[in-house]
Amino acid sequence: MIGAGKVVCVTGASGYIASWLVKLLLKRGYTVKASVRDLNDPTKTMHLTSLDGAKKRLLLFKANLLEEGSFDEIVNGCEGVFHTASPCQFSVPARDPQVELLDPAVKGTLNVLRSCARVPSVKRVVLTSSMAAVINNTDLKDDVVVDESWFSDPSYCEKNELWYMLSKTLAENAAWKFAKEHGIDMVAINPALVIGPLLQPTINQSVELILNLVTGAQSFPNATLPWVDVRDVACAHILAFEIPSANGRYCLVERFANGSQLLEVLQELYPTLEFPAKFIDCSSLTFPDYKVSQEKVRSLGIHYIPLETSLKDTMKSFEEKNLVSL
Repeated sequence: MIGAGKVVCVTGASGYIASWLVKLLLKRGYTVKASVRDLNDPTKTMHLTSLDGAKKRLLLFKANLLEEGSFDEIVNGCEGVFHTASPCQFSVPARDPQVELLDPAVKGTLNVLRSCARVPSVKRVVLTSSMAAVINNTDLKDDVVVDESWFSDPSYCEKNELWYMLSKTLAENAAWKFAKEHGIDMVAINPALVIGPLLQPTINQSVELILNLVTGAQSFPNATLPWVDVRDVACAHILAFEIPSANGRYCLVERFANGSQLLEVLQELYPTLEFPAKFIDCSSLTFPDYKVSQEKVRSLGIHYIPLETSLKDTMKSFEEKNLVSL
């Protein structure tokens, strides 16, 4: 196995992407040092400790993004560090964006990178960013092709109170600046809205959008949005670490689809089910018909899981959690 004898770190390991990342790293033979916020919370740890290979090659640590030096012990001895830990909150407005989103994202990222800078064993850091740090600016218009050279404009995000988007943008900007100043080899992964099967017991915010669409519990923004499967995102992280020539950023988008198109797929998959979806009128907002270049991500060897498969496997997870009946 390619990871045999190698030690890597995953921050925020109980999260959606991170849980899959830990699973795939263990499958490839790596020893994984993983951070969680609370070692005594089974909802943060049980789905990780039950993974194949976890008993021998998974080490869990408690760490706080805002506690200086709390990642020193975790990254020590690691060749690769996957920094996924960051608050994700976009469906519910933050009461205090600075405390809830901006500080944990920016200061937390710099805290992890400072630990990496102090450890000579670290050969590469892979940062989990987002398309939110790419597309939020006034240059996004119909028919443009977005690529890895695009960056969101912090002033645009702040003006429009796009606090999650701002947190991802500021965190990635700060990470690139720190990495350059301290000679850290860093790669950033910028996924679209992530769906697919869940390993963790709780529902994360991007998957919750699909649950709301299926149940009609909350309104779904009937805008054309970019989507990608969580397994592809986790795989891209690992390939970005393993492939020596990997560099810079990688935008991950399998397909664009609006709520109506998602419903069409779901109704084909489950013709006997009724989907009481409710849509938010987005006519007052501008959602340009843009494209995302696939050229760079192909160099990682990613072959995207189709949206249809992602939706089907998401629904299976909902059924397993007794959230829907198929």
